[in-house]
Amino acid sequence: MLTFYNEQHSDASRVQPVLSELGRRGLGQIVTPHGVPLMALERTHAPRYLNFLRTAWAEWVAAAPGNAARPAAATQWPIRSFRTDIEPASFAARLGLYSMDAVTPITASTWTAAKTGADCAVNAAHALRVGERASFALTQPGGHMAGADFCGGGCYLNNAALAAQHLLDDGLSRVAILDLDYHHGNGTQGIFYERPDVLCVSIHADPRHAFPWFSGHADETGGGAGVGYNVNLPLAPDATAADWFAALETACLRVNMFRAEALVVVMGDGFGLQAGDFLRAGERLSWLGLPTAFMFESGGPLIVNVLEGFDCAVD
Repeated sequence: MLTFYNEQHSDASRVQPVLSELGRRGLGQIVTPHGVPLMALERTHAPRYLNFLRTAWAEWVAAAPGNAARPAAATQWPIRSFRTDIEPASFAARLGLYSMDAVTPITASTWTAAKTGADCAVNAAHALRVGERASFALTQPGGHMAGADFCGGGCYLNNAALAAQHLLDDGLSRVAILDLDYHHGNGTQGIFYERPDVLCVSIHADPRHAFPWFSGHADETGGGAGVGYNVNLPLAPDATAADWFAALETACLRVNMFRAEALVVVMGDGFGLQAGDFLRAGERLSWLGLPTAFMFESGGPLIVNVLEGFDCAVD
């Protein structure tokens, strides 16, 4: 198993414990990703959003003395009937246009960190196409809440979507994304909602009780040509590990029915899962028999158990 990681631009406080655990167990090889061209990001993200994200910090700093000492965060948004097709001249307005919340700031390192994460994701996907059974993109910030043209939930570029799209562009016909993070990946859902070539399955906390609040209900099953290819399995706040594993079995059955040629797994924790549960989950994913790229979204060293369970399962 190859783990793609760049120590220059990841949040060390979140990824270092996972990296250390990988090293302690000798689980695979740690490699630095090759940079991918901007064109690869445009396969899942709008060019004008990417341009804004690349230049936002420089514009923010140039706007007023003292801005360099604080991050830029959105304070206004084009909701309901407001137009989004015309980009405003105001930086504050554009920041709102390209943000879904006020807790995903633009800082001096935002673009580099997000782009490096995207590099990790695409490299992890490509590793499957050159013979790896599994790969791991260990990077921060996360990605699954970033949409085609907005950031949110601490996410700026959608790593899972980029990985899935690369697999398709490299010759596959059907790719499944299985999101196991506690929060719904609204961005991933939105990117593929009307497409039949990517099955999106998500196990997450019921959005009536958890962020992102407005996405992730069970009746969101896809639109247009994508009807039936989006599967949400929301769980109650007091759901147990047994409830989670029942949902995982449903998810795995849907992936089998889709006849996926590769799998992208968004990794997270929650629902009271313990060390043994993570091992069991990795083993179950292994039995799908698919080349699998794992994306780090959240969680601590225990998620390495998923990788170990996957790696050690009997083929």
